[in-house]
Amino acid sequence: MKQADYHLSLPAARALHLHAQQLLNSPQKTTNKQDVLRCIRDMHALQIDTINVVARSPYLVLWSRLGNYQSEWLDELLSEGKLFEYWSHEACFLPIEDFGHYRRQMLNPENLGWKFNHQWLTSHADEIQKLHQHIAKHGAVRSIDFERPESEANKPKGWWGWKPEKRSLEVLFTSGKLMVARRHHFQRFYDLTERVHASWNDELHLPEPQESERHKVLNAVKALGIAKASWVADYFRMKKISIDCHPETLAQKGELIKAQIAGWDQTIYVHPDHLAELELAADNKLKTSNVRLLSPFDPVVWDRKRASELFDFEYRLECYTPAEKRQYGYFCLPILRHGKLIGRIDAKAHRQTKIMEIKSLHLEPETRVSTALLQDLANVFNKFGKWHQCERISITTAPTAAIKKQLIALFS
Repeated sequence: MKQADYHLSLPAARALHLHAQQLLNSPQKTTNKQDVLRCIRDMHALQIDTINVVARSPYLVLWSRLGNYQSEWLDELLSEGKLFEYWSHEACFLPIEDFGHYRRQMLNPENLGWKFNHQWLTSHADEIQKLHQHIAKHGAVRSIDFERPESEANKPKGWWGWKPEKRSLEVLFTSGKLMVARRHHFQRFYDLTERVHASWNDELHLPEPQESERHKVLNAVKALGIAKASWVADYFRMKKISIDCHPETLAQKGELIKAQIAGWDQTIYVHPDHLAELELAADNKLKTSNVRLLSPFDPVVWDRKRASELFDFEYRLECYTPAEKRQYGYFCLPILRHGKLIGRIDAKAHRQTKIMEIKSLHLEPETRVSTALLQDLANVFNKFGKWHQCERISITTAPTAAIKKQLIALFS
């Protein structure tokens, strides 16, 4: 492929990134299950998190792109075998066609650090084998199918407080002997890998390590739309990228396109599948009109350094910060408007009373408050609330009393 010399403004680069992330324009009015699958295939990884003050993150990431879809479609795609779960950026739903490129991690899980409890594997080998045999004979199991010993009943939650069977299930999962066959009420059902992904054969299908590395580098650049070399490894939490698979090497081979962003010294890389949009962006013709709320685990912001460099947006998740030290709130959702991250809300869905509470609204210092901005905020808050089946929106704290009053008027 002939290398072209593309120069982008920063807004154009942001637009190309949002195009790749399916956030350039507002969602379509109607969606189907194939749209959910396409969305995950385009992102290549949908991060899983269990916090549910609003909808759990994977469902929220999809809502930001698809609007009012049926959340059960995600669960159905997993049970139908079109998706699988494994460690990627973190725990993620992944397209099943990428299974082979994670298989060597499963076969050599020692490289996954804390995600693989080797000590538990060696010290509880007999119990783990018996659990594996139980699943082979009786079928898929959940962690809650096993009673917690009374001696452990008051242990803290989290991986350090897991009961023995949960630890063993996770060891078998991380080492590729079990897969998540399905979920029900977000609870995992673990079954034998050979039953969940019956068509897979290690001897026939296992890619070479370099091919998997190259595949992930190309997919990371494609999912990002535009990528500095330093952004690529984080997308799938890869180790140091080899010279043979470095974006610059792939660009020299014609597998990636090189471009520049005005004011940046570093080269950026673009996947050839985005060539048409790259050309539009270079001519400042790739426009964005979307207003959405993003999950803290959305690919646009999960790399906090990238979000700072690309959007000039300083962001961190404060749910693990003591309440008195939080600056913005427990579970703040970034606000995307017309290609910029303009602020964040700390929200909570009160499901019994059907109220979506905007506990706090924070706007970036350079954000100009206008009637159009307030209308956009009211519209996206309303859509967010309705998707959560909330009948009313409330605002506890806003930047000013006047902004709060105007937003409340727009809700009524």
